[in-house]
Amino acid sequence: MTDAPLRFYHHGRFRVAGGVLPHAITAFQTYGEPTNPCIVFPTCYGAKLSLGSQLYLVGEGKALDPGKYYIVTFALFCNGESSSPSNTPAPYNGPYFPIISYEDNIRAQHAVLTGYLGVAKVFCVVGFSMGGQQAYHWATMYPDFVERFVAICSSARTSPHNTCFLEGPKAALKAGRDFHDGHYTTTPQVSIRAFARAYCAWAYGQTWFRQHLYEMEGMYPTLDAFIREVWEGRYVAHWDANDMLSLLDTWQRGDVSSVRDGGDFVKCLGSIKAKALLMPCKTDLYFCPEDSVNEMSLLENAELAVIDSVWGHAAGGGANPTDVAFITRKIQEFLA
Repeated sequence: MTDAPLRFYHHGRFRVAGGVLPHAITAFQTYGEPTNPCIVFPTCYGAKLSLGSQLYLVGEGKALDPGKYYIVTFALFCNGESSSPSNTPAPYNGPYFPIISYEDNIRAQHAVLTGYLGVAKVFCVVGFSMGGQQAYHWATMYPDFVERFVAICSSARTSPHNTCFLEGPKAALKAGRDFHDGHYTTTPQVSIRAFARAYCAWAYGQTWFRQHLYEMEGMYPTLDAFIREVWEGRYVAHWDANDMLSLLDTWQRGDVSSVRDGGDFVKCLGSIKAKALLMPCKTDLYFCPEDSVNEMSLLENAELAVIDSVWGHAAGGGANPTDVAFITRKIQEFLA
């Protein structure tokens, strides 16, 4: 299946957590016929629609089949495709870009669906990592609009441990000699490479490293070659440093109870109407599976399917075909 064209919705002046965007833009793609049940599939951290980030689950015979569903993929604010520090003109360019919350993203996506695409009901929201946190927010903010959701390697609230882990790569990037407090004029490679090195170990389980799976069947002769090409190379080639920090800030602020029930997490999850499928990975170091077990106990209608994999957080994002097959089967069963 060829990828769908990247489209842009112009919101005009749009209020956000940190102020306002005078000319907010949401990037999105659509697959399938609008007459089919609608599935929303938003991006995660490090994902871009233009790079095919969602295609591991979207396509004929895959979990989200355009022959059966009308699939709308959304780019998060700050990912470099929707409004971001890197593509917003002064006075909100670069380090002056306002704080963005998950709530801001969901309101923008809802506007695209209802005001432009004419969607009256969302059959399911599917998301991995930050995408899963958006799925939770969808079910919280629009309880009568969303029928069900799937959260893969994710959580309803960013845990203190998750927040703490993110402080490491964030500090590494900001301390780089070429970052200049976000006022760089060329790609701050030293800073971005430092971020990638501080970040990469968290993406996989310890057993994954012990088994030398980073060699990728001989593609990378050393661990350093893997880090240099897969992690440093990806971020240097495709990401802006201010975008990376702003998106990370959205992640750290994630908490569905902050948009409803005054921070009462138990009450908030207990009020969610949508049917849920929670799919943590047993070796995930970002969103630990214990959090999903706890959240399932608070939800009125939820299923738990643990991904039994050494691939850690990456198991949910298409890194390993065996895990993708498991995720696909569980989603297909959930949507049937």
